[in-house]
Amino acid sequence: MWQILGEEALYVEFADVFKRRIMELASEIENGERFVDYVKESEVTYLFNGGTETHAFTIRPDKSLTPEEIQYMSDIVLAIAQADLDRYFVSLDGNYQKCIVNIRTDEEPELIGLNRTEGYAAGKIYGQIIESLSKPGRANDSMI
Repeated sequence: MWQILGEEALYVEFADVFKRRIMELASEIENGERFVDYVKESEVTYLFNGGTETHAFTIRPDKSLTPEEIQYMSDIVLAIAQADLDRYFVSLDGNYQKCIVNIRTDEEPELIGLNRTEGYAAGKIYGQIIESLSKPGRANDSMI
């Protein structure tokens, strides 16, 4: 059975269980209260990379956080990882699984859809590449 921070979870629950458990564990650590406040309003997502067999949790706190506050959050995550070496972030049948935790405040542009970021349309990005491949002096029969 899968476990996230010591609690059994189904694959589809990983992000929710991780968020709840990391806030519970942070509240037990000295000065962990601010971390709970930051994560409470954050979006937490989960991704599994089958090629490297690595689990990844991404915490997206408010963009207004300072670099010092982001550093504080990473310090708390490390403290949780070191607090109980028998409790892994992710385990399968009690066996350790590789895991990373990202804390990000950047925003990736949306290339398509209703909320696409202005100036990042796919045509503007890829148009320059296509144009450079079909310029005079560069044979590219596939562009004709």
